[in-house]
Amino acid sequence: MLSRRLVVCLDVIGDRVVKGIAFESLRDIGDPARLAAWYESEGADEIVFLDIGASAENRGTLLKVVRRTAERLFIPLTVGGGIRSVDDVARTLRAGADKVSINSAAVARPPLLAEAAARFGSQCVVASIDARREGAGWRVFTHGGRLRTPLDAVTWAVQCVEEGAGEILLTSIDRDGKQSGYDLELTRAVSEAVQVPVIASGGAGSPSDVVDVIRSGGADAALVAGIVHNAQFSVGQLKEFMGEAGIRIRTAA
Repeated sequence: MLSRRLVVCLDVIGDRVVKGIAFESLRDIGDPARLAAWYESEGADEIVFLDIGASAENRGTLLKVVRRTAERLFIPLTVGGGIRSVDDVARTLRAGADKVSINSAAVARPPLLAEAAARFGSQCVVASIDARREGAGWRVFTHGGRLRTPLDAVTWAVQCVEEGAGEILLTSIDRDGKQSGYDLELTRAVSEAVQVPVIASGGAGSPSDVVDVIRSGGADAALVAGIVHNAQFSVGQLKEFMGEAGIRIRTAA
């Protein structure tokens, strides 16, 4: 049985980590490099660094901040935001990222995922999907949740994998920042539809939420942000709870 991962997300604007609710009402949390190092020391399995203003502002990822963060880490670092070409992927990997998350640009031009996978390997390519419930399904949104697309989230996830994505980062906009629990139905639908790991994001408010999204949602990893940024629970406490619930976790060497 594969180990399940606990991933900490750093939503970054400029050179600061921010946190909001449903992608809005953002507040300052701190320095990304310092926070990333701290969460690694607490036992985080991976860090996701998302430059959430890049696509909306039509600019590239702030690679100086990425580089400064990567230099502090030994665990995998995924970087997203403003990735629009294979050259952008190359620059981000050279800056120290282990994986690159692609969202808006993949929707605009799906072959970008295939091109990145062909050049760097599927293990480096993460398809990031921001979804909001509409009727009986979920609609894909881009540009930090600002733009509605015609895409169904589950269908799009399948296409992303067919294009070459080696992992899906799935965020429920409805649950983001509300700490009301992950969208288990959404997570389960995507997890059952694809054969690559799914990272569930949006809604963690307690250790039991993390366990539920892995057990009931079928996620391979749970992403957390506000629950640790606000010091409600530490990474160590969450990992301990996962282990006590019978979930196989990675432990420090």
